[in-house]
Amino acid sequence: MISQSILVAIILLLATEIKSAILPKADCPTSCGNLTIPFPFGTTSDCYLDDSFLITCNHSYNPPKPFLNLGNTQVLEISLDGLMQVASPVASDCYDDSGAQINGTTPELISSKFPISSTRNKFTAVGCDTYALIKGSKEWKQMSAGCVSWCDSIDSAVNGTCSGIGCCQTSIPKGVKDYFVDIRSFRNHTRVNNFNRCGYAFVVEAEAFEFSTSDIKDLRNRKSVPVVLDWSVGNLTCEEAWRNRSSYACKALHSECSDLTNGFGYRCNCLTGFQGNPYLIDGCQDIDECTTLKPCEGTCTNLPGNYSCSCPNEFEGDGMKNGTGCYFTSCHSASRKTNTSTLFCIVFGFMVSAVGGCWIFWRRKEKKVIKLRQNLFNRNGGRLLLNMLSSERTVAIFTAEDLKRATDNYDENNILRSEENLNNTYYKGILPDGENQLQVTVMKCGALDGSYVEHFISKLVTLSRIQHKNVVKLIGCCLETQVPLLVYESINNKTLHDYIHDDDSARSLSWDIRMRIAAKTAGALACLHSESAVPIIHGNLNSSTITLDHDFTVKVHDFTLTCLELSDVRLYVGAPGYLDPDYLTTGRLSVKSDVYSFGVVLAELLTGKKVISLERPSGEEHLSKYFVSLPGGDDLLSILDHRLVAEGNIEQLTQVAKLAQRCLSNSSAQRPTMEEVATALQLQMPMSLDQTQVHSNQMQNRFCQFRTTNNRLDESEVLVIMAGSDTPTFVATPQRAGPSSDMSPGKRYVSESSGTKSAGKLSGKNQPINRRKIPSEVGSSKSP
Repeated sequence: MISQSILVAIILLLATEIKSAILPKADCPTSCGNLTIPFPFGTTSDCYLDDSFLITCNHSYNPPKPFLNLGNTQVLEISLDGLMQVASPVASDCYDDSGAQINGTTPELISSKFPISSTRNKFTAVGCDTYALIKGSKEWKQMSAGCVSWCDSIDSAVNGTCSGIGCCQTSIPKGVKDYFVDIRSFRNHTRVNNFNRCGYAFVVEAEAFEFSTSDIKDLRNRKSVPVVLDWSVGNLTCEEAWRNRSSYACKALHSECSDLTNGFGYRCNCLTGFQGNPYLIDGCQDIDECTTLKPCEGTCTNLPGNYSCSCPNEFEGDGMKNGTGCYFTSCHSASRKTNTSTLFCIVFGFMVSAVGGCWIFWRRKEKKVIKLRQNLFNRNGGRLLLNMLSSERTVAIFTAEDLKRATDNYDENNILRSEENLNNTYYKGILPDGENQLQVTVMKCGALDGSYVEHFISKLVTLSRIQHKNVVKLIGCCLETQVPLLVYESINNKTLHDYIHDDDSARSLSWDIRMRIAAKTAGALACLHSESAVPIIHGNLNSSTITLDHDFTVKVHDFTLTCLELSDVRLYVGAPGYLDPDYLTTGRLSVKSDVYSFGVVLAELLTGKKVISLERPSGEEHLSKYFVSLPGGDDLLSILDHRLVAEGNIEQLTQVAKLAQRCLSNSSAQRPTMEEVATALQLQMPMSLDQTQVHSNQMQNRFCQFRTTNNRLDESEVLVIMAGSDTPTFVATPQRAGPSSDMSPGKRYVSESSGTKSAGKLSGKNQPINRRKIPSEVGSSKSP
């Protein structure tokens, strides 16, 4: 009896402790003006969880306006789902007819506690001569992003589209709390001042802003835009917070805790079947589904967090409207009895009819899918590709199911990068390769113009033939989908940008290593430019598209322009700071555009400085413009990385710096070709005696090696991989002079000479040979 009394006392004590934890007073205000303020937020003492949740209600306005903490950020809406909508100012940059700045604002937003939602907001710039940057902090680290907006007239812009023409958008870095916006102009709007005097930049909730061409003329009346913040409790995980029950914020009986993925802290939610405020003791109340949803055909019984459906006597079924419902089964008289055999025949006949109907439906649907994929395959240039592959098998043709499985049905978690202005998306994937697995990168192109198909296929075959150790290899493609899919070898995660701009990593980049990186990158670009009938323009070269492994082996990747028609490259906006000035003027890219971008990368290697930095003195913000303006001598040496100067290679440093200045010439005609740049850099590289002969052979063979196609298989012996099979099988087929008329998507083959998977459906009676083998060039599971 005494022990029971002690137990009751302990339970009452714990209940008192929980109730006495941080909870609002009974008379706390729950609104300010038009805003409803739920706990843990509050406006007065003892009405909010901690200082992060203080809402200042300013009664000098009519109606009163709520502000976050003690700052000037107006709160527009608060949701218990962990979202808060606030008003964010718009940055502007205006000029008069002479190009003099007449008005400019660079506002900032300070939330101190709650990060900006990276999934619900976009950084946006509006203008026809505008580039804008957003700089923010995350855990005391500086983060930045930016975009360029350019146009010649209002007519060139499109309502509702922010692709870089009149309006541009980019994603917000994850976890940013405080930020400020910096907006600039290339030519002070002097060429567009008759219709666009100002540029604007702001962070805005993606669903709350739709671009209109009228915004180009005047957006000054819009002082602020809505921004969504992710709010959470404290900086602990759910497990850590649970250990201290007195400060644990999830007070409701039927509540649960979830960790925050966009920063630190946790949120509270009511369990399924309950609704309300999980931060209050009695906040989560049961939902009466029987009244609100009316889910039952029979009798509905409400349960805590759930409900139950039942049928009346003499009826069977689950009683649910979206289930079997209730149906009559019981018989109480002879007149109701049913002949068992007759009933069995009826049921059996119905089942046979149903199965037969389903099979017919499935077969028709399958034929439609096959026909659709064949039409898409032909529309995307598949027939042309098969004709080209009849003489050189360098491209693997994958089925739609292959790449769907490889990317886990294009799961969002497998997205590596998305280029919204070009509708290109990159996925990481894994392809089966015998008993091993091959890691790849799958690029989903934008819609392909029918007039561009022949050029696209030609470029695809050319790129697949390039065998260069410093160029990411194109493995194959899939053309039986709505848009083409390209499959590249997988690339390393660490980029040249990571090495240069991290002090610890930069120390490992000696002058010899930097020279080797520059020479190998230049050789890769020279290969793309000079060794094909139609030069391949990289179009987006920067230090983030050059990856390095632990041995500093260079890999150039991100061939964005593979899917672009040459007349459409004006829609492409590359990385700020690396853009060719001629592109900004004409809207067209050339091989000399890659030379300019390489010059910027070379300047990065020489100086170790960021391409754009607003922290540098006026006139030095753009590394390329400042670097090319230096005359030479001590002025040029002063900007170079002090670690390189200390190594003592002054003459070599000076020669390479002058080469970078030539690459950065404003006029493309004054820039060298990439082949000239690569040759100059290779001559500057230090070589040991055993490397001299190799270097001589490389110079003789220039910069490219192509996959050989002269070796033919005896008696047209082809390694066939049937669709859905992981094991290739050698099959002997009749000799043929040209491509088979029966070629179609869905079958893949591998040539021993190329060592690369290609595709085609083989005609004739194929007799399997008792031999199963994958060439070593194909069956590698090592990550590139």
